Amino acid sequence: MIISSAIGHRGEDLAVSFLEKQGYLILERNFRSKFGEIDIIAKDKDTICFVEVKTRQDEDILSLLESVSFFKQRKLIKTAYYYFKLKHLNDPKARFDVVAINLDAKEDEQIKIIKNAFGLEGM
Repeated sequence: MIISSAIGHRGEDLAVSFLEKQGYLILERNFRSKFGEIDIIAKDKDTICFVEVKTRQDEDILSLLESVSFFKQRKLIKTAYYYFKLKHLNDPKARFDVVAINLDAKEDEQIKIIKNAFGLEGM
């Protein structure tokens, strides 16, 4: 399924608002490296969170949460390590979160998050 960039940007904007309401501090959006891209990098208390945003219309939100493949996880992990090196962060507390957004869902069912969806040990 091909997702339009407009839907992707809308989803990321919704995810940022959602994360900020949850107390996250947004550090970066669309961080790119030769390994891939991380949609959102944020801080949740003392933990750096690398957030993958999945946005769709008319799709089961649970399938969105589970749609981050092993291949995609490896790309995210490599990009996170690159971010650590670039920012001179040695052994930071970090995790990967997945935010799923269904644009057609009711307001209270529109956004779900899996905190610590996978770890750095996936390398």
